[in-house]
Amino acid sequence: MIDIKKIDALEKLIGKLNSFYSEMGALAKKSPNDGLNIFKLNLINSTIKDCNLLLGKEYKPFEDFEIFNKDDLPTNSDVTLILSQYLEALEKFRSDNITIESFSGKWYYKTEKGLSNIQTSPPAKIKNN
Repeated sequence: MIDIKKIDALEKLIGKLNSFYSEMGALAKKSPNDGLNIFKLNLINSTIKDCNLLLGKEYKPFEDFEIFNKDDLPTNSDVTLILSQYLEALEKFRSDNITIESFSGKWYYKTEKGLSNIQTSPPAKIKNN
């Protein structure tokens, strides 16, 4: 269960990562081995730092990865790979913190105080138990 501040942070991070992933995916298709410019790298690293804080050790996709090294600029395809893993980790975190409200059939975040009033989409991968 998470609090409202973490829900807000999660929603923002998912939006940012989806945008970066889309942009980097296009660059990776065009020029997969080109190095990323420092401006984009700084924006992506800042977002990854925020993801690491939110996800913690339990959900972080790579135990030994913190951010990209500025001295060794990553390629477009490297960044795309890492962003995809972070998107999956954020979705797992989100999925573990939402539930369907039985009366309405809508999905909401679970908090320590019960269901939030923040509606969300169903999990990307619905498990069949």
